Amino acid sequence: MAQRAGLLDNHLAEQRKATIDFRNKSQVELLPRTPDLGPRATPNGWDINMQIQGKAALVTGVNRGIGRAFARELAERGATVYAAARRPELITDPGVVPIQLDVTDPATIATAVEAIGDLSILVNNAGTALAAPVLTASLDDARREMEINYLGTWAVTQAFAPALSHNGGSAVINMLSAASWLALEQAPGYAASKAAQRSLSNAMRLALRPQSTRVLGVHVGYVDTDLSAGIDQPKISPEEVARAAIKGLLADEEEVLVDEFSRQIKSALPKDITALYPAR
Repeated sequence: MAQRAGLLDNHLAEQRKATIDFRNKSQVELLPRTPDLGPRATPNGWDINMQIQGKAALVTGVNRGIGRAFARELAERGATVYAAARRPELITDPGVVPIQLDVTDPATIATAVEAIGDLSILVNNAGTALAAPVLTASLDDARREMEINYLGTWAVTQAFAPALSHNGGSAVINMLSAASWLALEQAPGYAASKAAQRSLSNAMRLALRPQSTRVLGVHVGYVDTDLSAGIDQPKISPEEVARAAIKGLLADEEEVLVDEFSRQIKSALPKDITALYPAR
C-alpha cells in the first residue's frame, strides 16, 4: 500500500510540473485516475441499527425545518444527538444537546470536535438559499451560498473525519437537493452550490470508504420549510425527508431520492439540455 501511495505521489508531482491543456486529449489522458480501492470496506457484522442506538450523532442547522426533523428522528432511535446551530439557545427540543457551530467558522468547528469526541453519524444539513435572477443576482450572495452549502460541508466533514474513523463503521449524510442536477434561473447560486456539494459528496465517498465511513446523498425537491415559504408548489414535510434518509441509511444506500420531483429530474439527465432547458 505504501509503495502504491508513493508511486501515485510521484505521478502527481510530475503532473504538477506542466500545465494541462484540457483541450488536448493526449494530455487529459495522462491525468491520474481515481485509484481502485477494491471491494467496499464494510466491517463484518456492522448493523447500523445498533450504531444508532446509544451512539453519537451531529446534525448541523437544527434551528428549524429539515435539521430539526433529523435531530428528532435520530433521538427517537436512541442516539445522543448534538444539535448544532449558530445560535444554540434557540434550540428547545428535549432529548438533544444544543451546541454552537457555524459551518463557516473554523474556531467553532474545532470546539465542537473537541466537545463531542467520537462520532458515529454526521448530518450536513446547514444551508442557505438566496433567490435572485441569474443576470442581476449579487455575486456576494452567490459566494455566501458556496461558503455555507459547499465549503461548510467540506470543512465540517474534514474536521470530524478522524472522530468518525474510531467507530468501526460510521456515516455522513449530506442534505443535497434536486437542484444538484437542475440549474435554476431564479436561484442560480443555490443550484450551483448544491451541484458542487454533490460532487464533493462523491469525492468524500471515495476518501472515507477505507475507514468504513459511508456517505449518503439525499436529494429532494420542495420541502415545507421557511426556505420555500414563498414558493407555490407541492411540498413534502421535513419529517418525510428525515425518515427517508434514515431508511436509506439502514438499507445501505448511497443516494436517496426522496420525492417524485427529484426522481424525475435525475431521470431526465441523459437528455437534460432538451428535457430540462427547452427553448421557449
